[in-house]
Amino acid sequence: MSRIRSRNWISTKAPWALALIGSLALAGAAQAKGKAKPKPKPPATKPVPVKVPPVSAEGKKAMVELLGAFKFGMTKDEVVGVLGKQIDERYAEKITATNDVNTQDKLRKEKKDELAAITKSYVEFKGQKTGWDVSIIDDQFARNTDESMLVYWENAAGKNQRRFFLFFEGKLWRMFIALDSKKISDEQRNFATFRTIMESRFGAGAIDPTGEEWKTPELAVKAIDRLRFYDAFCLVVTDPRAEKQVVDNRVAKAPAAKGQDGLMKSVLEKGDDKIGLDENAGAVDAIIGKGKQKP
Repeated sequence: MSRIRSRNWISTKAPWALALIGSLALAGAAQAKGKAKPKPKPPATKPVPVKVPPVSAEGKKAMVELLGAFKFGMTKDEVVGVLGKQIDERYAEKITATNDVNTQDKLRKEKKDELAAITKSYVEFKGQKTGWDVSIIDDQFARNTDESMLVYWENAAGKNQRRFFLFFEGKLWRMFIALDSKKISDEQRNFATFRTIMESRFGAGAIDPTGEEWKTPELAVKAIDRLRFYDAFCLVVTDPRAEKQVVDNRVAKAPAAKGQDGLMKSVLEKGDDKIGLDENAGAVDAIIGKGKQKP
């Protein structure tokens, strides 16, 4: 409330305002004489926890579809193999669609370069910092904890989204995907709309300050808002079983002088496993496609 509104609110022209000012003056005088007694505080009311219904069978199926051909526990080479197969299939259609030898050779080179870029993106999070320390996924990893990452930039056919494969002890435990929010119309480009789209697939989820999450013992999916700084909606898919190992390892190896990373801090504060989501290429397109429709 502004200063001007405060003066209007305590207007001396209103009888109730005069009574209020008078009572405040008497209370101040009594306190000055040491006669005022502290008023008992009303009992604190505890917030009523919101019970989130378990994920339905249809919701579980939709969550699994986000993984697509990928499986938790895959090695880096296995993930590259899956991506390589998908890229081969995509370029095979383009190559067979033309009889021009030069065009075919160009497409084969593009395919080779695309796969090489994925392999080159691999990074192990050791002592030295990289550009990822200040990025859309800067809270998704920790250093010197046997964690690593592979990145696939899906920018073909007008797409502009990135998929991050996160590994612990050489095994895939999480996928983080940054979706291009520009695929959604301007009037619907907000996190509330995105959550509605996700809820239409998975049902009601657990809402916290960072987003909304759907969780089963085998799979956790979370929608995260990154519009303000990165103009993107994000989905994270996590293996809850491996997550506990990652958190315990980060706690054990966390530098004493530094604060906790986002994941570890969240888990320590909430006392449970809160993580989030990702998706398969087709599933991603289906989600974004719904955002183009009028509500």
